[in-house]
Amino acid sequence: MKPPETSLEFRDVEKARTLFGPGNEHLRILERHLGVRIHTKGGKVVIEGEEEGRGLAEKALKELYALIGKGYPLYSTDVEYALRIICGDDSAKLEEVFLDTVFVSARKKVITPKTVTQKEYIDAIRRYPIVVGIGPAGTGKTYLAMAMALNFLTKKEVKRIILARPAVEAGEKLGFLPGDLYEKVNPYLRPLYDALYDMIDYDQASRLIERGIIEVAPLAFMRGRTLTDAFVILDEAQNTKPEQMKMFLTRMGFGSKVVITGDITQVDLPEGETSGLIQIQHILRGIEGIRFIYFSERDVIRHPIVQDIIKAYERAEREHPPQEG
Repeated sequence: MKPPETSLEFRDVEKARTLFGPGNEHLRILERHLGVRIHTKGGKVVIEGEEEGRGLAEKALKELYALIGKGYPLYSTDVEYALRIICGDDSAKLEEVFLDTVFVSARKKVITPKTVTQKEYIDAIRRYPIVVGIGPAGTGKTYLAMAMALNFLTKKEVKRIILARPAVEAGEKLGFLPGDLYEKVNPYLRPLYDALYDMIDYDQASRLIERGIIEVAPLAFMRGRTLTDAFVILDEAQNTKPEQMKMFLTRMGFGSKVVITGDITQVDLPEGETSGLIQIQHILRGIEGIRFIYFSERDVIRHPIVQDIIKAYERAEREHPPQEG
């Protein structure tokens, strides 16, 4: 008996080739995730399989084709992200997510959200003075905040960018550290520099840092300051103590935007210490002008093979549970 099928036709054959991917790689991704079979001839597509899988494949292909028609450069990772979005919420529109350009890097890399939550996050940053992004590593919390900061600076909506992190192991008593101060705190700040250099070239970033337009500093350097006309990012905020978080939040001046990011499951404070990030979820809830955005594992942006590795480990642990002792 012939399996049920859905037929589509894409009139622009060149765009259809981009949609299908090199060696039909994009179609293989759809087949693997949705349990369907896809056959092509020119711009014609036949999808075989169960009704739900066929419906999701049809939606993905039509919306990805529309993205290509608007100049979006489609890669296999985009197909993976598109499937996450569609499978999570079949009413979601890929154009609303993928065509929201946050920043174009020095290498002409277009930075856009890749999940619905990432889209909500950047929309919140545009609208609210203070945004708190909470979730696991790899969800783009800091990276997108950095891109938005550069966007605001480029449009002259702020005069400077301040990037801060708590230096937990140093106990924030930075004046008592032996040796050169920046040598001691640099390991804590390195991830912020890495994100910055990924977006603008090294020489440009160095000039902006030298002129004080971009400042990368330990959280302790915020004490006693009023931060006006600035885009301020506090990264790894789960490692702030309540008094540090209060100090940071009360530094905000007129014309500023504050983004706080962290993972409340990865607190490195000494045992018994309360995390300022965990605390503000209760203290600041309901204040107009503050928005909390929560990321989940579904928002982790990784190479697709990483997902396969994680599944393989989970399968192995189910089949052969670790022995005690």
